[in-house]
Amino acid sequence: MKKALLTTLFLITSILSFAQTSDISISVGNAETNEPLMGATIYLEELEKGAVTDFDGIATFTEIPIGNQIIKISYIGFNTIETIIEIGAKKEFSFKLEPGGNELDEVVIQSSRSTRTVRKIPTRIEYIGAEELGEKAVMNPTNISMVLRESTGIQMQQTSLSSGNTNIRIQGLDGRYTQLLRDGFPLYGGFSSGLSILQIPPLDLQQFEIIKGSASTLYGGGAIAGLINMVSKTPDEEPALDIMLTQTQALGSTANVFYSQRNEKYGVSLYGSGHYQKAYDPEDDGFSNIPKTTSVSFNPKFYYYPSENTTFWIGLNGTYDDRIGGDITKIESGENGIHQYTEENVSKRLSSQAVYETQIDSVSSLNIKNSVSFFDRKLTIPDFIFDGKQTNTFTELTYQKAANRTDWIFGANLYSFNFDENDKAPLQRDQSDLTYGAFINNIYDFSDNWILETGMRADYNTDYGFFPLPRISLLYKNDNGFSSRIGGGLGYNIPDIFTEEAEYVHFENVLAIDKSSIKAERSYGVNFDVNYQTQLFDAVGFSINQLFYVSAINNGLLLNATDNGFFRFENATDEILSKGAETNIKFTYKDFRWFLNYALIDTKLNYLPGNPQKPLTAKHNAGSVLMYEAEKWRIGYETFYTGKQLLSNGTETADFITMGLLLMRNFKFGSAFVNFENFTDRRQSSFSPLVLPPHDNPGFPEIYAPTDGFIFSIGVIIKPFGNEDDD
Repeated sequence: MKKALLTTLFLITSILSFAQTSDISISVGNAETNEPLMGATIYLEELEKGAVTDFDGIATFTEIPIGNQIIKISYIGFNTIETIIEIGAKKEFSFKLEPGGNELDEVVIQSSRSTRTVRKIPTRIEYIGAEELGEKAVMNPTNISMVLRESTGIQMQQTSLSSGNTNIRIQGLDGRYTQLLRDGFPLYGGFSSGLSILQIPPLDLQQFEIIKGSASTLYGGGAIAGLINMVSKTPDEEPALDIMLTQTQALGSTANVFYSQRNEKYGVSLYGSGHYQKAYDPEDDGFSNIPKTTSVSFNPKFYYYPSENTTFWIGLNGTYDDRIGGDITKIESGENGIHQYTEENVSKRLSSQAVYETQIDSVSSLNIKNSVSFFDRKLTIPDFIFDGKQTNTFTELTYQKAANRTDWIFGANLYSFNFDENDKAPLQRDQSDLTYGAFINNIYDFSDNWILETGMRADYNTDYGFFPLPRISLLYKNDNGFSSRIGGGLGYNIPDIFTEEAEYVHFENVLAIDKSSIKAERSYGVNFDVNYQTQLFDAVGFSINQLFYVSAINNGLLLNATDNGFFRFENATDEILSKGAETNIKFTYKDFRWFLNYALIDTKLNYLPGNPQKPLTAKHNAGSVLMYEAEKWRIGYETFYTGKQLLSNGTETADFITMGLLLMRNFKFGSAFVNFENFTDRRQSSFSPLVLPPHDNPGFPEIYAPTDGFIFSIGVIIKPFGNEDDD
């Protein structure tokens, strides 16, 4: 009886103890500034309860059972805390989060030329960080096309089935209106532009910065549609070694190696890449959809740190690329009867970069940079060869001074361009240009909520004269997750023969630029966007960005056929007008992220009767990317919709959907992955032929959809240093 009574009392006590609850409050702050963090997520795992901190960085929970509870505290850009708290006598808890490396507000954008963070820059800049770049490198380790193709409002326009040449189109405007930079250096224009996207592997890149709309005030001619700045990884005191090996079912093999390390005075980063691809013909029509390719790249950099405030580095970038596509029989065994047609591109690139940057005092700094770039390319098709060498130089000096409320940037640069065609060519299309530039830029904080950016550039080209380039941007932001930007500016572009239309005809019978009659292209553009981020249902992160834009180009450069079989460049008699909208939505929940995007691109050619839509430009595009990212697994599922397009002859194409799936598993040694790109095997040949007869002299229709179809790849990333994930 006594034993039964004791047992009953124990059970009653246990039940009462279990039933006891307490109301608690948890405050979260920044460990560096001690400021409260509004919007931090607090999650009690066993109870599956979550809350978000308020303006004072405090979240409250009611009726929490007495005892130990596992708590997880996270905030974008800060290191996550996971610990155990004891619920009982103590009802108030306080935690400080250490800033991490991925907080957008802490990321300094190099393209802005200031040391400001994303949230304090009035110019709209899209940022793609190392984590997302790593995902895209797995999907396509050979080049950066995957990174750009899946960005809202950016189209990768393939101009050749045989070579795979690809140009960037931002908001419906041709590739020559986008300036492609690496660490602020313009290395990829002119004769190299159609191949550049295919020759830049992503493994040694730290981040992408994308400015849409005119950025000519800061970077000069060519940035009418926008610019893309690729920022390289820099060495740290901890050594880094990444070895990436990939194999596709389309018989493509890629190896990438990146190493970096520094000490107090010196640093080094070494990057090498090799790629071999057999000619691939998924249609079995006898013509390649992926060319036979042999490509090797290297990029060593050496750093010197004479003091804490000064850095000097030099780099060398080299690429050899040989790609041949066309008739499979001729590629594999040589000419045989009707098997005659191939297109071969052999290109060599060698460029140097040198940068000296020093912090003069606490508020001012000086930056000097120089690059010299050589590009040699030989394009061969039956009965025609286009062969030439291009040399570019770029030198720039910038001085920056910052105060409490204002940042000043003063700069001057010199840019030279020289193209020398092979002397044996029947048409000599040599061209040289020299441009001097000076600019001033100011960012002024009216208050914590209103920031204004103004700038002015004056460029002088020795053939086309002066180009005054003003711009202005205004930012409003508050502490409730809302911000908005509006801005605009002028731009220009110096004409050269390297347009998408000229590339399409392999530059055959294309006449040289007549500088006495051809005018420089000029533009104006305006962007307006709104941003909002908040928490839904206490545990779901939500953000939305809505952009509206308009860009207009006057004196657009056109390639028109003449009566005697040649092609001549002329200026458009009216403007090219591109307007539209972009929507980006993001949801986050625990280890899940879901991205949704939509782009409306309405690009009209007002110089043609009826102001028709620009060919090969889908008016409607949409995408969905669902990611699961945990300590050991990373899974991504993508769906992209491309709307109907018009061909140059006025024919309307079909719309289509592509899908992709990525599976990655992290181990102690690194990661292993499989990728199913376009696994529904959506190809243009499903709608219309890619090759037109006769077989020995084929025609190639315009490309508006994927040509290679389903690509399955498998690979590993080996990280001997700095990877402590459990297997």
